[in-house]
Amino acid sequence: MIKLFRIAALVLLVIIIFATLSPIQMRPHIAEANIERALAYVLLGFALAISFPNRVYQTSIFVIATAGILELLQIIDPGRHAHLADAVVKASAGIIGVLVGQLLVRTGGRIGVR
Repeated sequence: MIKLFRIAALVLLVIIIFATLSPIQMRPHIAEANIERALAYVLLGFALAISFPNRVYQTSIFVIATAGILELLQIIDPGRHAHLADAVVKASAGIIGVLVGQLLVRTGGRIGVR
C-alpha cells in the first residue's frame, strides 16, 4: 500500500509542477483557482503522509518548500504571476493533507469504526 501512495505522490508532484509552470492556457481547469490549488496540495500532503508515516516533519517541510519554490519559479514565465497568498494557500493545504494522513496512520484507519 505504501508503494502505491509513493507512486501517487510522485504523479501528483509531476501534475502540480506541470500545472504551476506551464503556460496558463495549458493549465487544467476543473474549479476556481484557489480550490484547485488547495485540492492538489491536500492530496499531495496526504499521499506523502501515508507514504512516509514516520517522517512528519520532513513531509511537511517538503510540501511547504515545494509550494514556495514552484510559486517563485512562476516569475520566470511572463504569462504567470507569483503571489505570496497563493504560496500560503498551497502550503497550508499541503499541511492539512499531511495532518489528515498522519491522523489516518496513527489511528490505523479506525476513524469512525466502532
